[in-house]
Amino acid sequence: MLDTQGRTIRYLRLSVTDRCNYRCLYCMGEEGVPKLSHGDILSFEELEEIVRAAAACGVKKVRLTGGEPLVRRGLPQLCRRLRDVPGIEELDMTTNGSLLPQYARELKEAGVDRLNISLDTLSEDTFARLTRRGSLSEALAGLEAAEAAGFTNTKINAVLIGGINDRDIPALAGLAREKAYSVRFIELMPMGECACWPRERFLPAQAVLDALPGLEHAGTSGVTELYRMPGWAGTVGLIRPMSHHFCAACDRIRVTADGMLKPCLHSAAELPLRGLHGRELEEAICLGIRSKPQGHHMDAQHSSDSLRGMNEIGG
Repeated sequence: MLDTQGRTIRYLRLSVTDRCNYRCLYCMGEEGVPKLSHGDILSFEELEEIVRAAAACGVKKVRLTGGEPLVRRGLPQLCRRLRDVPGIEELDMTTNGSLLPQYARELKEAGVDRLNISLDTLSEDTFARLTRRGSLSEALAGLEAAEAAGFTNTKINAVLIGGINDRDIPALAGLAREKAYSVRFIELMPMGECACWPRERFLPAQAVLDALPGLEHAGTSGVTELYRMPGWAGTVGLIRPMSHHFCAACDRIRVTADGMLKPCLHSAAELPLRGLHGRELEEAICLGIRSKPQGHHMDAQHSSDSLRGMNEIGG
């Protein structure tokens, strides 16, 4: 389906929980966030119904997000249900990787096509500082479990944070040297917990090109600029929501774990979906697509207009 800007909207990011087993500095406070009650979270039946309605509106790809989606009990069961929805051609998941040793094989068998694994550093100390309660070893074990389960073309997402993990750029990129990972560096966005952080924390993705001058441009994939290092198996990607707005190429909508459709990550606008069924639900999703703004107004001086943090929206 086309929005009013002529963009084809085919991608739904579906949050299945607001909860997470980490407390990353840029996402939430040390004590976490007020948690939605069990009754406030969309049931598997509701999630499937929303995906079916979104597919009727032209959505072809679904990515499950959180919080951390794998803390949602029985998630592989939901994956099987969504994999069977007519019109859905791709089912992906974003995860911090810590629970993949337990779930990777079951996710693969349930029909998940690809994983995005968040990994902001290869330093044990920096990892502990950033996540507040995770360990680098469990994240790396998750990468290994994904590969052992048969996942390919895995994407590794690293948020760039000036003064914290900028020294890790060469090491993180190096994960693509021997394996066909796509290591993607994402500019930190001023929203939620980090909205008022010092400007020096918001490192432009140009820092990656400066640290790795041998990178050669290799096209784009969605909103990601792709680069290759000669002889490497994988790619390095740059996602620049701050320094290079890519709103004109955005093809996605989001649904929060409590059933609100967000046409744009950085807008305060939300449309309620819970309680709607059939044609009424389809019409609400189509309205959300038509309501997608031309772009966001976030830059070095202006924070995101979103009223929610990323754990509530999904990455």
